[in-house]
Amino acid sequence: MSSISDTRPAAAVEAAPPRDAVSSRALPTRRRWFMLSLLLVATIINYVDRVNISIAAPFMAKDLGLDKIQMGLIFSAFAWTYAFALVPAGFIADRFGSRFTYGVSLLSWSAVTVCQGLAGGFTSLFGLRLAIGVMEAPAFPANTRAVAVWFPARERGMASSIYVCGQYLGTALFTGALLWLATTYDWRHVFYSTGIAGILFGGLWLWIYRDPLSCKKVSKEELQYIEDGGGLVKSSQERTRFNWRQITELFRYRQIWAICIGKFASTSALYFFLTWFPTYLIEERHLTTIKVGIFAVMPFIGATVGILLAGIVSDMLIRRGVSLSFARKLPLVVGSMLGMSIVLINFTDSNVVCIAILTVAFFAQGIASASWAAVAEVAPKELIGLTGGVTSLAANIGGIVTPIVIGAIVHETGSFAYAFWFIGGVAAIGTLAYSLLLGKLYRIQLQAR
Repeated sequence: MSSISDTRPAAAVEAAPPRDAVSSRALPTRRRWFMLSLLLVATIINYVDRVNISIAAPFMAKDLGLDKIQMGLIFSAFAWTYAFALVPAGFIADRFGSRFTYGVSLLSWSAVTVCQGLAGGFTSLFGLRLAIGVMEAPAFPANTRAVAVWFPARERGMASSIYVCGQYLGTALFTGALLWLATTYDWRHVFYSTGIAGILFGGLWLWIYRDPLSCKKVSKEELQYIEDGGGLVKSSQERTRFNWRQITELFRYRQIWAICIGKFASTSALYFFLTWFPTYLIEERHLTTIKVGIFAVMPFIGATVGILLAGIVSDMLIRRGVSLSFARKLPLVVGSMLGMSIVLINFTDSNVVCIAILTVAFFAQGIASASWAAVAEVAPKELIGLTGGVTSLAANIGGIVTPIVIGAIVHETGSFAYAFWFIGGVAAIGTLAYSLLLGKLYRIQLQAR
């Protein structure tokens, strides 16, 4: 296929800035890092509101009389609507900017999260999870866009890693507290507390967050530093018109196909941890809720370390003159390959060894999550949010498939053993996509307008 060849179109070449192209002098402001801290908190809330159902699940299933097939469907319902809302959500992020898009999204999904605490059975829970999927869809396209406009290329890997680690930090920090709520009061309080927290932060986001050219507290020197380093400062005020041909043209590039496949593989592992993981520890490993609160945190800490390490190493390689393609691809290949280690859990009866293996596997998934930096590098500058939405769509098909497949496997076999073989096999596919298909990274320039 000539359309996905390795040859870089001359018009599409965007080389990484030379090592000394951007002044390293101290800047009067560092407002970009403050904005990144807002992205981190928003992402923590985003993922706590995804994972809270897995924490409530053992109590909820018993209270409402839900079987494994029904729980698998409820776990996957979020991803059904989330995945297919991502493309329009990406366009919305490009059209209206990160501030408005993320703020409305936060307030909406948090309100629906509160409503989950009022659910009375399978139908209402399933419907509410479908609704949350739609409401959360704009979050990561808005994240990608915010990093691309606020950060130069040499800092983009670390910036992406910092906000992505929010998807692990929330669980690591709050699993114990949410389990305490579920056991001390009931599972409904898990949803009440997390939903109210999101509503409060949504108002704070709308009040504080601004794109670079709309921010009164960023200095001219910092704006120049960002723009000279490849940050898309001026694109933050551009409003893009949507054209369906733009999506078709995106898929002419092998980079998009490879990232989509790799993200699908990585997300499959992620959704095991976001959905079935506590149930696995309680029902197959027979751990008490106290031990689950302790042990369940370890893999999420591992994943947090993984994504931060990937960002640090990737940006360091770029600063030392290594090609952008190699620096961004290295963590993707290494993380996907190491993710296959999850199958080793089938060969141990020790709970300690089990948690160690899962921690390594989720550490690997964290490394592979550095794919968001790759998306920020290849996305057409006028369609950063849309490209993030397209690649997230592919990723979250894994969120649809994985919970259902695992639920069916456990229902039929009474064991999670084949589920781990499934996740390991998908990780192998991701490794092949990143190592053989991805090719060189460069910013795509679309012809369709």
